[in-house]
Amino acid sequence: MLARAAVSGHDTMLKGSRDAILKQIQPVSVHGQVSLEIVFTHVDDAEGQVHAARLGREAIVGPEPEAGDLVRLEYLVGVVVQMRRIGPARA
Repeated sequence: MLARAAVSGHDTMLKGSRDAILKQIQPVSVHGQVSLEIVFTHVDDAEGQVHAARLGREAIVGPEPEAGDLVRLEYLVGVVVQMRRIGPARA
């Protein structure tokens, strides 16, 4: 199920999932709390807009993805809340 809303001329996903290519993943520590910063592009975005999000390790389902992997991102109120690896890194 996809729910979208137009916000300031942008199409924002309220709830649903989108597939993306993971460009970069790196741990980030803020006051001792380790999160993962991810950089990605949606596979259905012809312009290849680069996006970034920060997730706790608990939001990664299955094995931790690597840069280049195909991932499925779950959104809630326009924010990435979960990431799952669905394909290997592209050669």
